[in-house]
Amino acid sequence: MNGLKLLATALVLLGPVAASIARAADEAKFEEIFNGKDLKGWTPEGTTTQGSGENKAPVWSVKDGEIHCAGGGFGFLRFERPCCDFTLKTEVKLEPKANSGIGIRTVPYRGVRQTRPSFACYEVQIQDDAGKPADKHCSGSLYRYVAPTENAMKPAGEWNTVEITCAGPKIVIQINGRKVQDVDQSTIDEINGKPLCGYVCLQNHGSPAVFRNVQLQVTKAAE
Repeated sequence: MNGLKLLATALVLLGPVAASIARAADEAKFEEIFNGKDLKGWTPEGTTTQGSGENKAPVWSVKDGEIHCAGGGFGFLRFERPCCDFTLKTEVKLEPKANSGIGIRTVPYRGVRQTRPSFACYEVQIQDDAGKPADKHCSGSLYRYVAPTENAMKPAGEWNTVEITCAGPKIVIQINGRKVQDVDQSTIDEINGKPLCGYVCLQNHGSPAVFRNVQLQVTKAAE
Protein backbone atom coordinates (compact mmCIF):
# COMPACT_ATOMS: atom_id res chain seq x y z
CA MET A 1 0.00 0.00 0.00
CA ASN A 2 2.84 2.37 0.93
CA GLY A 3 4.50 1.59 -2.38
CA LEU A 4 1.38 2.58 -4.30
CA LYS A 5 1.14 5.83 -2.36
CA LEU A 6 4.77 6.62 -3.12
CA LEU A 7 4.21 5.92 -6.81
CA ALA A 8 1.09 8.11 -6.89
CA THR A 9 2.98 10.93 -5.15
CA ALA A 10 5.87 10.63 -7.60
CA LEU A 11 3.51 10.82 -10.57
CA VAL A 12 1.86 13.93 -9.16
CA LEU A 13 5.22 15.58 -8.64
CA LEU A 14 6.52 14.57 -12.04
CA GLY A 15 3.40 15.79 -13.84
CA PRO A 16 4.52 19.43 -14.17
CA VAL A 17 8.04 18.31 -15.08
CA ALA A 18 6.75 16.01 -17.80
CA ALA A 19 4.52 18.77 -19.14
CA SER A 20 7.48 21.18 -19.16
CA ILE A 21 9.62 18.66 -21.05
CA ALA A 22 6.83 18.11 -23.58
CA ARG A 23 6.48 21.86 -24.14
CA ALA A 24 10.24 22.22 -24.59
CA ALA A 25 10.29 19.37 -27.10
CA ASP A 26 7.41 20.96 -28.99
CA GLU A 27 9.16 24.34 -29.12
CA ALA A 28 12.34 22.66 -30.35
CA LYS A 29 10.53 21.61 -33.51
CA PHE A 30 10.18 25.20 -34.64
CA GLU A 31 12.67 26.38 -37.25
CA GLU A 32 13.83 29.97 -37.48
CA ILE A 33 13.17 30.45 -41.20
CA PHE A 34 14.48 34.02 -41.13
CA ASN A 35 18.12 34.08 -40.02
CA GLY A 36 18.10 37.72 -38.94
CA LYS A 37 20.95 38.61 -41.29
CA ASP A 38 19.72 38.32 -44.87
CA LEU A 39 16.86 36.94 -46.98
CA LYS A 40 18.46 33.59 -47.71
CA GLY A 41 15.69 31.05 -48.33
CA TRP A 42 13.19 33.72 -49.38
CA THR A 43 12.12 34.89 -52.86
CA PRO A 44 10.85 38.44 -53.56
CA GLU A 45 7.92 38.44 -56.01
CA GLY A 46 6.07 41.18 -57.86
CA THR A 47 7.53 44.65 -57.24
CA THR A 48 11.08 44.14 -55.98
CA THR A 49 12.47 47.71 -56.04
CA GLN A 50 11.19 51.18 -55.25
CA GLY A 51 12.38 54.63 -56.24
CA SER A 52 14.65 55.40 -59.19
CA GLY A 53 18.19 56.45 -59.95
CA GLU A 54 20.31 56.96 -56.86
CA ASN A 55 17.22 56.48 -54.70
CA LYS A 56 16.42 53.03 -56.09
CA ALA A 57 16.35 50.42 -53.33
CA PRO A 58 14.98 46.91 -52.67
CA VAL A 59 11.42 46.64 -51.39
CA TRP A 60 12.51 43.86 -49.03
CA SER A 61 15.58 44.26 -46.82
CA VAL A 62 17.00 43.24 -43.45
CA LYS A 63 17.87 45.71 -40.71
CA ASP A 64 18.51 45.14 -36.99
CA GLY A 65 17.42 41.51 -37.25
CA GLU A 66 14.09 42.41 -38.85
CA ILE A 67 12.55 42.01 -42.30
CA HIS A 68 11.58 45.43 -43.62
CA CYS A 69 9.07 45.94 -46.40
CA ALA A 70 9.52 49.46 -47.78
CA GLY A 71 6.17 49.37 -49.59
CA GLY A 72 5.50 50.66 -53.07
CA GLY A 73 3.94 48.52 -55.77
CA PHE A 74 2.59 45.10 -54.93
CA GLY A 75 4.13 41.72 -54.25
CA PHE A 76 5.29 39.14 -51.76
CA LEU A 77 8.29 37.65 -50.02
CA ARG A 78 7.85 33.89 -50.31
CA PHE A 79 9.61 31.22 -48.24
CA GLU A 80 11.17 28.79 -50.68
CA ARG A 81 9.98 25.48 -49.20
CA PRO A 82 6.30 24.46 -49.54
CA CYS A 83 4.54 22.54 -46.80
CA CYS A 84 1.13 21.11 -45.98
CA ASP A 85 0.46 21.03 -42.23
CA PHE A 86 2.35 23.57 -40.14
CA THR A 87 2.37 26.30 -37.53
CA LEU A 88 3.79 29.67 -38.54
CA LYS A 89 4.70 32.23 -35.88
CA THR A 90 5.84 35.79 -36.45
CA GLU A 91 5.65 39.32 -35.13
CA VAL A 92 4.60 42.26 -37.28
CA LYS A 93 4.58 46.02 -36.82
CA LEU A 94 2.78 48.46 -39.10
CA GLU A 95 2.78 52.19 -39.74
CA PRO A 96 -0.47 54.19 -39.62
CA LYS A 97 -2.91 53.16 -42.36
CA ALA A 98 -0.58 50.37 -43.52
CA ASN A 99 -1.87 47.21 -45.20
CA SER A 100 -0.07 43.87 -45.29
CA GLY A 101 -0.83 40.18 -44.91
CA ILE A 102 0.49 36.64 -44.68
CA GLY A 103 -0.11 34.13 -47.46
CA ILE A 104 -0.59 30.46 -46.60
CA ARG A 105 -0.66 27.33 -48.76
CA THR A 106 -0.26 29.52 -51.80
CA VAL A 107 1.50 29.31 -55.18
CA PRO A 108 4.36 31.41 -56.61
CA TYR A 109 3.06 34.86 -57.55
CA ARG A 110 3.18 35.42 -61.32
CA GLY A 111 1.78 38.93 -61.44
CA VAL A 112 -1.78 37.83 -62.18
CA ARG A 113 -4.72 37.87 -59.79
CA GLN A 114 -5.20 34.09 -59.73
CA THR A 115 -1.72 33.65 -58.20
CA ARG A 116 -2.30 36.02 -55.30
CA PRO A 117 -2.64 34.12 -52.01
CA SER A 118 -6.17 35.47 -51.48
CA PHE A 119 -7.25 33.76 -54.71
CA ALA A 120 -4.89 30.78 -54.97
CA CYS A 121 -5.56 29.84 -51.33
CA TYR A 122 -5.62 32.31 -48.40
CA GLU A 123 -4.29 35.65 -47.28
CA VAL A 124 -4.46 36.25 -43.56
CA GLN A 125 -5.17 39.97 -43.52
CA ILE A 126 -2.92 42.19 -41.42
CA GLN A 127 -3.50 45.94 -41.45
CA ASP A 128 -3.69 49.05 -39.27
CA ASP A 129 -7.32 48.67 -38.21
CA ALA A 130 -7.18 48.22 -34.44
CA GLY A 131 -10.55 48.82 -32.85
CA LYS A 132 -12.55 48.42 -36.03
CA PRO A 133 -15.35 45.83 -36.26
CA ALA A 134 -14.50 42.32 -37.44
CA ASP A 135 -15.45 41.48 -41.02
CA LYS A 136 -14.16 39.51 -44.00
CA HIS A 137 -11.60 42.21 -44.80
CA CYS A 138 -10.21 43.09 -41.36
CA SER A 139 -7.06 41.85 -39.65
CA GLY A 140 -7.26 38.16 -38.84
CA SER A 141 -9.70 37.41 -41.64
CA LEU A 142 -9.16 34.80 -44.31
CA TYR A 143 -9.41 37.73 -46.66
CA ARG A 144 -12.75 37.95 -48.52
CA TYR A 145 -13.87 34.53 -47.24
CA VAL A 146 -14.11 34.23 -43.44
CA ALA A 147 -14.34 37.01 -40.83
CA PRO A 148 -12.45 36.57 -37.55
CA THR A 149 -14.34 36.31 -34.28
CA GLU A 150 -12.80 39.64 -33.27
CA ASN A 151 -10.27 42.21 -34.43
CA ALA A 152 -7.35 41.67 -32.04
CA MET A 153 -4.79 43.99 -33.65
CA LYS A 154 -2.83 46.55 -31.63
CA PRO A 155 -2.47 50.15 -32.83
CA ALA A 156 0.12 51.13 -35.44
CA GLY A 157 3.67 51.22 -34.11
CA GLU A 158 3.17 48.28 -31.73
CA TRP A 159 4.32 44.72 -32.30
CA ASN A 160 1.64 42.10 -32.94
CA THR A 161 2.14 38.37 -32.55
CA VAL A 162 0.56 36.16 -35.20
CA GLU A 163 0.29 32.37 -35.03
CA ILE A 164 -1.27 30.36 -37.86
CA THR A 165 -1.83 26.60 -37.65
CA CYS A 166 -2.98 24.51 -40.61
CA ALA A 167 -3.77 20.81 -40.16
CA GLY A 168 -5.66 19.27 -43.05
CA PRO A 169 -8.77 21.39 -43.58
CA LYS A 170 -8.49 22.97 -40.11
CA ILE A 171 -7.10 26.51 -39.80
CA VAL A 172 -6.56 28.18 -36.44
CA ILE A 173 -5.28 31.75 -36.17
CA GLN A 174 -4.23 33.62 -33.06
CA ILE A 175 -3.39 37.32 -32.96
CA ASN A 176 -1.81 38.69 -29.80
CA GLY A 177 -2.69 35.47 -28.00
CA ARG A 178 -6.38 35.60 -28.87
CA LYS A 179 -7.93 32.95 -31.08
CA VAL A 180 -9.65 34.75 -33.95
CA GLN A 181 -10.15 31.87 -36.39
CA ASP A 182 -11.00 28.19 -35.87
CA VAL A 183 -12.17 27.08 -39.30
CA ASP A 184 -12.78 23.74 -40.99
CA GLN A 185 -12.73 24.68 -44.65
CA SER A 186 -14.35 21.40 -45.65
CA THR A 187 -17.59 22.65 -44.07
CA ILE A 188 -17.74 25.92 -46.06
CA ASP A 189 -18.81 25.60 -49.68
CA GLU A 190 -16.95 28.68 -50.91
CA ILE A 191 -13.56 27.41 -49.71
CA ASN A 192 -13.82 23.63 -49.40
CA GLY A 193 -11.71 23.15 -52.53
CA LYS A 194 -8.81 25.34 -51.38
CA PRO A 195 -5.35 23.67 -51.48
CA LEU A 196 -4.05 21.83 -48.43
CA CYS A 197 -0.40 22.40 -49.36
CA GLY A 198 1.64 25.32 -50.65
CA TYR A 199 3.94 28.18 -49.70
CA VAL A 200 3.88 30.79 -46.94
CA CYS A 201 4.71 34.40 -47.76
CA LEU A 202 4.66 37.96 -46.46
CA GLN A 203 2.81 40.64 -48.38
CA ASN A 204 3.82 43.99 -49.79
CA HIS A 205 0.56 45.85 -50.31
CA GLY A 206 2.26 49.16 -50.99
CA SER A 207 2.75 49.99 -47.31
CA PRO A 208 5.76 49.78 -44.99
CA ALA A 209 5.74 46.80 -42.63
CA VAL A 210 8.27 45.09 -40.39
CA PHE A 211 8.47 41.39 -39.48
CA ARG A 212 10.66 39.55 -36.99
CA ASN A 213 10.98 36.17 -35.24
CA VAL A 214 9.60 34.20 -38.17
CA GLN A 215 9.32 30.55 -37.12
CA LEU A 216 7.86 27.51 -38.84
CA GLN A 217 6.98 24.10 -37.45
CA VAL A 218 6.16 21.64 -40.22
CA THR A 219 4.13 18.58 -39.24
CA LYS A 220 3.43 17.42 -42.80
CA ALA A 221 5.83 18.31 -45.58
CA ALA A 222 4.82 18.76 -49.20
CA GLU A 223 5.67 15.80 -51.42
